[in-house]
Amino acid sequence: MDRLLELVKRAFAPVPEAAAFLADWPAVTERREIVAGTLPVCDWIPELQAETGPVDTAVVVAQLQQVAADLSWRQTYGAGDFGAAFLRGYGWSEFIGLRGPVPSARIACGVLLLAPGISYPSHAHAAEEVYLPISGVAEWQMGVGAFVQVPVGQAIHHPSWTPHAMRSGDQPLAALYLWRGGDLAAKSVIL
Repeated sequence: MDRLLELVKRAFAPVPEAAAFLADWPAVTERREIVAGTLPVCDWIPELQAETGPVDTAVVVAQLQQVAADLSWRQTYGAGDFGAAFLRGYGWSEFIGLRGPVPSARIACGVLLLAPGISYPSHAHAAEEVYLPISGVAEWQMGVGAFVQVPVGQAIHHPSWTPHAMRSGDQPLAALYLWRGGDLAAKSVIL
């Protein structure tokens, strides 16, 4: 986990929108026990493509693949929210935050996974958020704007309560995330 955290922090370092989040990066010496758990979307982890872009995400992908079985994979939603097909292709794991192995009440950091062909409908939350795709090209939407293809290594910033959605293409999507402000464990408001 230490190596993964080091690589994640390094990946976000050149992203201007991530600077305030990184200023609150906790000391990684404190740890909490987590229970490893998997989800159906985790079957796609070996398929994640190690790519390089503006940020060298290949090393992050390789490290994530190495430690994925030791992580606690979760879902925020239930079948009543977006349906069973969405749940088979959606999950996340928190590295830092209220639920991750490194405790923090100031930021949350982890990874989102979407299987190919998954649409994550429009939602919003109090927390400010920065995503950094590390594998798989996906389309992202902010507000009522058009979906725009975002390549690996290009950050996406969502200010507090900004509606946003994403959809994966023919490859699985892995995107690192940073959250701060608001309740770091709050469920998003579905729009």
